[in-house]
Amino acid sequence: MKQKTKTPRKTIPQNKSRKQDPKAAVMELLRHPEQIGRRVGFGDLTPLHGTWIREIVFGKEDYTLQAHRGSYKSSSLAVSIALIMILDPTHNIIFLRKADSDVAEMIRMVSKILRNELMNDICKVYHNDVPLEIIAESMDQVSTNLWTSPMGAPQLLGIGIKSSITGKHAQYVITDDICNIQDYQSAAERKHTILQYDELQNIRNRGGRIINLGTPWHRRDVFRRMPNIHKYDCYTTGLISREQLARLQKSMAPRQFAANYELKLISSSELVFTDPPRMDENRYEYDEDMPIFGGCVAHIDAAFGGSDYTALTIGKIDRNKNIIYMYGKLWHKDVMRVFPQILGEIERFSPWKVVSEGNADRGFLKERLLRNNIYAATYYETQNKKIKIQTYLRQCWPNIVFMPGTDPAYIRQITEYTENAEHDDAPDSAATMCRYFCTYHWEVRKI
Repeated sequence: MKQKTKTPRKTIPQNKSRKQDPKAAVMELLRHPEQIGRRVGFGDLTPLHGTWIREIVFGKEDYTLQAHRGSYKSSSLAVSIALIMILDPTHNIIFLRKADSDVAEMIRMVSKILRNELMNDICKVYHNDVPLEIIAESMDQVSTNLWTSPMGAPQLLGIGIKSSITGKHAQYVITDDICNIQDYQSAAERKHTILQYDELQNIRNRGGRIINLGTPWHRRDVFRRMPNIHKYDCYTTGLISREQLARLQKSMAPRQFAANYELKLISSSELVFTDPPRMDENRYEYDEDMPIFGGCVAHIDAAFGGSDYTALTIGKIDRNKNIIYMYGKLWHKDVMRVFPQILGEIERFSPWKVVSEGNADRGFLKERLLRNNIYAATYYETQNKKIKIQTYLRQCWPNIVFMPGTDPAYIRQITEYTENAEHDDAPDSAATMCRYFCTYHWEVRKI
């Protein structure tokens, strides 16, 4: 019997996908310019940086961006300048840094970006297939073939803020880190920087913009003159992990960390706890080896929504050595969101009692702790918080030894405490613990 042969099934030819319109593709990139940054070599740029780039390139008003160290603001600025040179080539740019030697780095970055094939594609879309070329370049200036100036000025000129800027003019005047540690250390330096910055009003063209990037260093520095300030501290951007922040905090003075990463300015006269805490450098193989383990007391300063922090303080006294051992944790979250972590710390150190304030929650937190078989108690606070911190925590401060594992943010909130501090949850919790020891158990002696 003759075997039937199978005939192959006819496949229906599929329509070839249409190529995306080049102009539509470029417009999509400009809506998300961080993608441009990543494609030209800055792989760490995020949608947040896209927001910065759009504001610099397309904004209409003066703009000041304050962002912490390591936030890639200079990378974002380099991409922004390159885009301005392509999208608005009829207007020139003057870029200023603290010193002439600081300028070359930015000029090199912009030149490298302009040589990228993607920027050439963007140029062709915007300028009727005209390719992008760099026709003049040096350590302090760059010009492209799109730029024509009857005056012979460069399209992008970089100069130091200390140089003579009289007689120069630009549509875009951009400053980057013209304020630094020199302005913190010297009143004369601050005054000179401010005078030079005021002169920028005379070099921008009518209808032009002044764009500033940097980090404030002093209450009287040049940032007092800068308008439309947008702040992004190390907690807002999410670009630095908690572990990295802890290492950075340990590597520098509290005031320097606050200025560089938290964008906060602290003067010595305002600080209450100027000396760093005495950290116990011993390494314990087991938690049970720590002097705080067992017989300690815990205090919870709970946040219920809003912008407050939840602080946990665990403490124990040693009457013979005149020492208060402390362990602190700090979360920028509602207490119920971190309740499992709090239970974990309580289980770890086995305090015989956990105390919390009952004014706000009317015993709700106490009930939650009791349901987890933890002996809990509440108290009703009647003492002014500032007085409590200034009295009890300040008195006990020389006697405190913090245990390994204490949050650097917990200690930092204490060492940077002032009467006008935005957040004081850690010092409040520590002060409550000290008041407990001083009032009921121990008369603290100065050491």
